[in-house]
Amino acid sequence: MAKRNIIHNILEIVIGTSDKSTSAQNLALLKEGKLRKIAPRVYTSNMDDAPEDIIRRNVFYILGQLYPHAVISHRSAFELKPTAEGDIFLTYKYTKKISLPGIKVHLLQGPMGTDHDMPFIENLYISSSERRMLENLQKGRTRGSVSKCLPRTYIEENLEKMLVVNGETGINNFRDKAKEIAKQLEMTEEFEVLNSIIGALLSTKPSGILSSNSALARAKGVPFDQERVKLFGTLFEALNKEPFPNMDEQNISTSSFRNFAFFESYFSNYIEGTEFEIEDAYHIIETGQPMPARNADSHDVLGTFQIVASRREMRRTPNTAEEMIEILQDRHRIMMAARPDRNPGIFKMQNNHAGDSHFVDCTLVRGTLIKGFDFYRALNSPFAKALFILFMISEVHPFNDGNGRISRIMMNAELVHADQSKIIIPTVFREDYLNGLRRLTRRGDPSVIIKAISRVRQFSANIIGDNFEETRRYLEETNAFKDGDEYILRF
Repeated sequence: MAKRNIIHNILEIVIGTSDKSTSAQNLALLKEGKLRKIAPRVYTSNMDDAPEDIIRRNVFYILGQLYPHAVISHRSAFELKPTAEGDIFLTYKYTKKISLPGIKVHLLQGPMGTDHDMPFIENLYISSSERRMLENLQKGRTRGSVSKCLPRTYIEENLEKMLVVNGETGINNFRDKAKEIAKQLEMTEEFEVLNSIIGALLSTKPSGILSSNSALARAKGVPFDQERVKLFGTLFEALNKEPFPNMDEQNISTSSFRNFAFFESYFSNYIEGTEFEIEDAYHIIETGQPMPARNADSHDVLGTFQIVASRREMRRTPNTAEEMIEILQDRHRIMMAARPDRNPGIFKMQNNHAGDSHFVDCTLVRGTLIKGFDFYRALNSPFAKALFILFMISEVHPFNDGNGRISRIMMNAELVHADQSKIIIPTVFREDYLNGLRRLTRRGDPSVIIKAISRVRQFSANIIGDNFEETRRYLEETNAFKDGDEYILRF
């Protein structure tokens, strides 16, 4: 039986040649039913699959045999696959349209593979990164129903990413090389456009030529992480269509509000690794005195409590993006006051990560928060706003340290402002909470974090009263203090 689903497998694809011996062999195999013709000069030993499927999975092998030394160019150099309509673009020694089953090959006359281009599969080349940028800035962008060029916004966004990753030196080196290649390929007009875009991104040329949102933001000094903003949009859509119920605040008195705030600050620090015995944490809060051997850790708990125990402070919510940033930095400054080495209240100046999770680039923090605020402002439900701002700050990770705690403070401030019950993330629920965040980050699936926070919200609404010992006993009964996969939150 013929081999199936093997990309670029020469046994699956046979190309006709002018060699008489090979042609005779192919003819014999055709007569024996061991080969079949699926396109001009293209034969296959696969007797089962549809010709278009066979062609698509072997497309580059076939094109390399039919058009040796051609360059995968224009949009195809970025996409490295046919378009949804089956179009693929090659620069070759003449211009012609070729139809293969499921594929439309557009041959464009131009320079074949140069020293700058990258060798690819079976005699093909791929346009160098500089050349493909120039190609996609050509005029006369549409050929029939499909453009050989990607949208201008795509090119701008690609260049903006390059600036983020490689810095000004890197993009200037790219520009210099593109200028050299443009002379060789007679693409000086395209280079002038490219030069204008890069200049606008570097604020050395007018930004009016830009059309991409991320590129315009960069030019105006507020660049943002476009992939994170798309993720915010995904969460917004999910939250905006959910009718979340209200859960009125039951801890009306100052003493009950403070009692809840103690456990809120205790758990919020515990799940971040600032671990105390519950009695020690309670003593720190009640006396206002840190443990001598753990001064900074003690102040972490005290700083968090100072914020979340103040109903007046927790009623503060932003009306503008700049006000949100101001509130965020103010609360972080209080929370991290005992850790001057962590730059309290100052956005990170170096990139940070947790395990294999890399957060928003330090140069994109402010802009990403500003773009995220647009989604936050458009939500109506207090719970939806709370969950959104929790994820947004966690995902951006704007500070060197304390990001998880500050995200939960901002979440609960939304609920206090609306006279809704606050949320505690107990130790036993830590992995459920983090897995929900990861699922949204890595897979674009908001359902898990929405379900997790909704459940822990119901749990938290049962924490009522000003008696420390009674609250502690209730939490023990629910497994709140437990740590390990063998325990679940019970309430």
